[in-house]
Amino acid sequence: MKTNQSRTIYWSLLQYADWSMHIAASAEGLCYVGSANKPYEEMSEWIRKHHQSSVLERNDAIMEPYADELTAYMEGGLVRFSIPFDLAGTPFQRSVWDALCLIPYGETRSYSEIANHIGKPASVRAVGTAIGANPVLISVPCHRVIGKNGALTGYRGGMEMKTRLLALEKEAAGTHEVIQHG
Repeated sequence: MKTNQSRTIYWSLLQYADWSMHIAASAEGLCYVGSANKPYEEMSEWIRKHHQSSVLERNDAIMEPYADELTAYMEGGLVRFSIPFDLAGTPFQRSVWDALCLIPYGETRSYSEIANHIGKPASVRAVGTAIGANPVLISVPCHRVIGKNGALTGYRGGMEMKTRLLALEKEAAGTHEVIQHG
């Protein structure tokens, strides 16, 4: 969303285990989840690019519901997010991100499966680009997308983060019942 009107984007630093992640939300919903252990500038540059007239304001209280759901997910107790999103992207990107949200917890899909799902089977590279532009890591589960041969492929948050998220889901899905919000 790009407007000439200034609006506030609230942010907080989510700390979980050995990860620190910057998260941000507008009045409409979560708009950014950063890579683990990356500096504030990763978030501020993204906000400046995609929400040009916005003002960043740290507000841990406003961000608490978002932090709580992300923490519940990382603890292995949350399967589906109920928090609202405010996703800045093209219609094509949004269709890809919507398809990512349909990948069941603990499962993976290939880039070509996502391209087929959105009705654009020849757009595998464009799907990959859209996945790489996902602004809300974890909650829009781009970590669940792998190569056609089953290999782990790139991830904005880094391969260590992707590997840990997939392992968390596999372990949580196999060891106890998880809560489904939404």
